[in-house]
Amino acid sequence: MNTQRLPFLDGLRVAAFLLLIPYHVGMYYVTWDWHVKSPAASHALEPFMLMSAPWRLGLLFLVAGAACHDLLARRGVAGTLKDRTKRLLLPLIFGMLVIVPPQTYFELLTKAPELMLGDGSYLSFWAAYLKPAHLCRGKECLDVPTWNHLWFVAYLWPYAVIATLVVAAARRLPWRPRPVAMPTWAWLLVPALPLIVARLAVLPHFPSTHNFVVDPYNHLIFGWLFALGWASRTPWAEGLWPHAQRARWPALVLAVLGWALWQTYAQGWLGLPAPPAVMVLQRTVWALMSWWAIVAACGFAQRLFATPRPWVRAVSKGVFCAYILHQTVIVLLTQALRPVALPWGLEALLVLLLTFGLCALAYLGLRRVPLVRGLVGVTAP
Repeated sequence: MNTQRLPFLDGLRVAAFLLLIPYHVGMYYVTWDWHVKSPAASHALEPFMLMSAPWRLGLLFLVAGAACHDLLARRGVAGTLKDRTKRLLLPLIFGMLVIVPPQTYFELLTKAPELMLGDGSYLSFWAAYLKPAHLCRGKECLDVPTWNHLWFVAYLWPYAVIATLVVAAARRLPWRPRPVAMPTWAWLLVPALPLIVARLAVLPHFPSTHNFVVDPYNHLIFGWLFALGWASRTPWAEGLWPHAQRARWPALVLAVLGWALWQTYAQGWLGLPAPPAVMVLQRTVWALMSWWAIVAACGFAQRLFATPRPWVRAVSKGVFCAYILHQTVIVLLTQALRPVALPWGLEALLVLLLTFGLCALAYLGLRRVPLVRGLVGVTAP
C-alpha cells in the first residue's frame, strides 16, 4: 500500500476549502435559493460563481479519497474508522445541534415566519429545533435538525467507512490490481464519463437533494470522485497525478472554454425551457468542465506545492474548523449589517473579510480548549 505523502494535497485542500467562504458570501447576493437573501440580490455575480461551482466540492471529495487511503496505510482499519468517526461524525453532530441552528432561525424569520418554531426568540426556537420536525409551506419543506452546509461531512464519513471496510475485505482476495495505462488525453476524458452519465441520465429524474438516503445523483458524482481519489494512491489509477501535471494547461484552457460555453447557454436560455439537444449539450459541458477544472487544479498544485511548506501545513490544520463555522458566521454578519444598508459591494467585502477574520480567531482560540476543539474539527496544537 502506498504510504508516500503527497505535499500538494494540503495545498489543494486549503484552496478548495477557502474558496467556500467567498462562494457562500456570494450566495447571499445572487438570485439562487439560499438560507437568507440580500435585498440587492441579482444576476451580477452568477457568472463568477459558476467558475468554481461545478468542481470545487468534487475536488474536495477527490482529495479526501486520497487522504483516507493514506490514513488506512498508516493507521490500519480500526485506527482509520476511529479517526474518521472522531474527526467527522462528532463535528457533524455538534454542528447540527449548535452551529447550524442560527442559519435555520434566520431562514425562517426572513422567508417563512409563519413556520417559526417557539415564541420567536432564539432560545425558544433552539429548544424546539432540537426536536425533529417536518416544516412545509406549499411544496417547500424543511426538516430539523438539519445539516445545511455540513452535508459534505455527512457524505464523507460513510464514504470513508465503506471504502475502508471494502478495501479491508478485498485484501483477502488472491488478485491484486494492475496499473491502468492510459495516455494523457485519455485522462482528460475517461474519468469524466461517469460524470456525464450522471448529468444526462440521473439528474433529470433525481435532482440534487443533499438528503443522504435519497440523493443518487450526488452519490454518483461525489462517490465516484472519492473512489477515484482513493484509487489514485493504488496501481489502479496512480497515473492520475503525473498526467494531471502534464495536462494542466490544456485542462485549464478547456475548463475556461467550457465555462464560456455554459455562460452562453445561461444567458441565451435564462428562465426559458431549452430544447432537448441544448439541454444534453449543456449537461455534457458541465460534466466535462468539472473534470477539466479538477485536472487543472491537481496539475498546478503539484507545481506550486511540490515540496512541503510549513505555512500550508499550518493553514491546513484550521480549514476544517473554518468550514464548520463559516456559513453560520456569514448568515449572522449579513443579518447584523442589513439595517445599516451599505452598498452591496462594500457590504459583501466587509462580510468576506470579517468571516475570514472571525473564523481564524475562533480556530486560534478553540484549539486551546480541550473539551471543545474536537467538536469543531480542531486537533491539539
